[in-house]
Amino acid sequence: MTTFPIITLLIIAVITLGITAVALFLKNIIHCSILLAVSWVGIAAFYLWAGAEFVAFAQVLVYVGAVSMVVLFAVLLTQRKQLDLEKLTGTVGFRELGKLAAAMVATVLVIAIATTPLTGSFDAINEPVITVRDIGIQLRDNHIGALLIVGVLLTVALLGAVVVASAEPKTEE
Repeated sequence: MTTFPIITLLIIAVITLGITAVALFLKNIIHCSILLAVSWVGIAAFYLWAGAEFVAFAQVLVYVGAVSMVVLFAVLLTQRKQLDLEKLTGTVGFRELGKLAAAMVATVLVIAIATTPLTGSFDAINEPVITVRDIGIQLRDNHIGALLIVGVLLTVALLGAVVVASAEPKTEE
């Protein structure tokens, strides 16, 4: 096994994690959304590295194209002033819970990465040949109901988030 694939993986990982870390610490939510889309490109690069071209294409099409635009529009439509956010009560404990959840996810990821061996052959051995056309036929024939339900649920969730976030807070006079 050559070290070239592992070096490529490490370069992709460092760049993607670096962009994500920068997005995590920025104060401007618009810049964070844009950097999130760039980090999704890094994940698509990982899929290309792994030989999953269709998944990389779907990653770019769905996440970088559609989801990042939806996130940007939702942020732009629901953006509130900093003073409005400071007036909200009951949100003090959410920051600590978020940090705890992030630490737990990071721990699971580090353990999973540390215990996964990167040795072995990168050659395809006894893998079935599945084309993009076969995947499309499976989605069209066997899973069309699930795709429609997921699409409707995501649309309703996004609309609900926009309505909740854009509601004018009641002011006491």
